[in-house]
Amino acid sequence: MSSTTTEPGRLQPEAPGVLRQAVENPVDRFAAIRRERAPVDTSSGTVVLDVAIPVYNEEAGLEPAVRRLHSYLKASFPHPFMITIADNASTDSSLDIARGLSRELEEVRFTHLDRKGRGLALRTVWLASEAAVVAYMDVDLSTDLAALLPLVAPLLSGHSDLAIGTRLNRNSRVIRGAKREFISRSYNLILRGSLGARFSDAQCGFKAIRSDIADALLPCTVDDSWFFDTELLVIADRAGLRVAEVPVDWTDDPDSSVDVVRTSIDDLKGIMRIGRDMMNGRIPVAELRSALGRKAPAQSGGALLGQLVRFGVIGAFSTLAYLALFVFLRGFSGAQTANFIALLLTAVANTAANRLFTFGVSGRSGAVRHQFQGLVIFALGLVMTSGVLFWLHSGPEPSRGVEVAAVVGANLLATLLKFILFRAWVFKRPGRNIPAPAPAPATAPAQPGAPATK
Repeated sequence: MSSTTTEPGRLQPEAPGVLRQAVENPVDRFAAIRRERAPVDTSSGTVVLDVAIPVYNEEAGLEPAVRRLHSYLKASFPHPFMITIADNASTDSSLDIARGLSRELEEVRFTHLDRKGRGLALRTVWLASEAAVVAYMDVDLSTDLAALLPLVAPLLSGHSDLAIGTRLNRNSRVIRGAKREFISRSYNLILRGSLGARFSDAQCGFKAIRSDIADALLPCTVDDSWFFDTELLVIADRAGLRVAEVPVDWTDDPDSSVDVVRTSIDDLKGIMRIGRDMMNGRIPVAELRSALGRKAPAQSGGALLGQLVRFGVIGAFSTLAYLALFVFLRGFSGAQTANFIALLLTAVANTAANRLFTFGVSGRSGAVRHQFQGLVIFALGLVMTSGVLFWLHSGPEPSRGVEVAAVVGANLLATLLKFILFRAWVFKRPGRNIPAPAPAPATAPAQPGAPATK
């Protein structure tokens, strides 16, 4: 794709509507990847690696970081490279610093975006890049640059499609506070439990991807902020792409401006959104896998422990939703009516979520049958919770707190029953059918002197 340069070193992407990657069907692109996958040709003299650095008001650290990265690549990377500074609507002198660096250093260019967002910056820069491999790293260079070549190598060889730095490998060396360590590990555990993710560290700011893969994946992403990394990795993982993980040495930046609490809340919202998008087909993971020639994965919940973790996460959200609906409906309806409506609504959503995430069943085939079976289980849960309410109200009128505690307890027992029935009945994995040996074909008697056959 061509881009218009209005001044030396400035990357001026064309309007998003004419980006070649954004107007093509990602499924078609995946089919092309299947046909064309090969090692990157590093002998043509074209740019092999383009490292993006998204920045927002980083006037203090931008210049030393870019100079350090440029010196490292000049000395250690044996192929042509670029460094692209993506200014995210900075209000300080970051843009002027980027402009000055691009004039001084031949391999440095910059672009300016009118609004903030790491995801927006990376999507814009990556789609405009002509390099074979695109990457990004945080401007604070928290990750040791020694990991950059191991990050890029499996992409150049054709072994992997994406590569990520991981701080959670036993060979990684990480220096950061206990709070961030807990949040990071908890977030990645939630990802594995809710979305069945197989990668270990979604948010490490040190990633690379082949450009042909980026062309196919980026149109499927919508997040413009911090969740972009997770969204990209989850889609790639579910589509059957190869994700290489590289242990990194990582030092926390104590001056980071990231709002950890707000980012964590946005990430949890993003997890729920991407789960919904995969269920309703906006993200066509089954079609992408098929285009790549990858078989549908064995049911992702094959291991009991994995199923329990995912079922538990979904169950926790369902219980909270049920409780909120029950308390809300109880304000203007009877206990039995509130219980029925709250349980029905959460049961439908719970079955759909467990179908996709806990037991790895995607697509529309069998969805109606699974929902019907889920409603049968819902009826059993309704009997249990209604029975508890009937027993409570058969005597003196209970307090609202006792009533809520009773239905929550009964709902938890119904949840345990639901898991057993989901596993053993609704989403039971079919056993392997071993075909009976075919009868030996009738053959004419061998002619004298003819060779024996097997």
